[in-house]
Amino acid sequence: MHKFLLASLLLLSALTAGAQRTRKVKVETEFGTMVIRLYNQTPKHRDNFIKLVKAHFYDSLLFHRVIQQFMIQGGDPDSKRAQPGAALGEGSVGYLIPAEFQLDLFHKKGALAAARDDNPAKSSDGSQFYIVQGKRFTDGQLDTLERTRLGGRKIPVDQREVYKSIGGSPQLDQNYTVFGEVIEGLAVIDSIAAQPVDQRKRPLRDIRMKIRLQRRFLFF
Repeated sequence: MHKFLLASLLLLSALTAGAQRTRKVKVETEFGTMVIRLYNQTPKHRDNFIKLVKAHFYDSLLFHRVIQQFMIQGGDPDSKRAQPGAALGEGSVGYLIPAEFQLDLFHKKGALAAARDDNPAKSSDGSQFYIVQGKRFTDGQLDTLERTRLGGRKIPVDQREVYKSIGGSPQLDQNYTVFGEVIEGLAVIDSIAAQPVDQRKRPLRDIRMKIRLQRRFLFF
């Protein structure tokens, strides 16, 4: 009996630790909800995003920049009360986050990544992010991309297969920090990306978001 109890407690501890290690958020829009898993390999970006979500920072902000077959971008604090047609994308929380590039975190469809300006350290904006839609590539297109856009850097074989099957934006790899991925609701990205936009790529209709931490599992 004691051995069984000890084994049960150890299993419970392992399951609880696993639940604590994985953080997920829900991005609610009029087109549906996306569930995003945040990566532990990028703790600075993960913790900053969680901090902003807990503070309800993202509630009612817009997806202010949308480019079909590329990405949807949001997180500009100026977008909450922006007038129709106003230029957006320059709003800031006033700080940057050091880049956290990881070779195994790449811009597949559904990847969550941090926007940034042209600073030489490639540090991320404190609040603005984008979610990749991208497109599917052929081997030939990826070969050309390696020569012309990636400076000869080879895309790993497993990542090539993802870019060929579900798609993405490989030209951004190792230039912008990827810190999560959509695990439910990929179709929401397609719906938002398909909306008509103005010359600045701002959707003609406001697309607002609400982001919440997803509740963890409780074990008894």
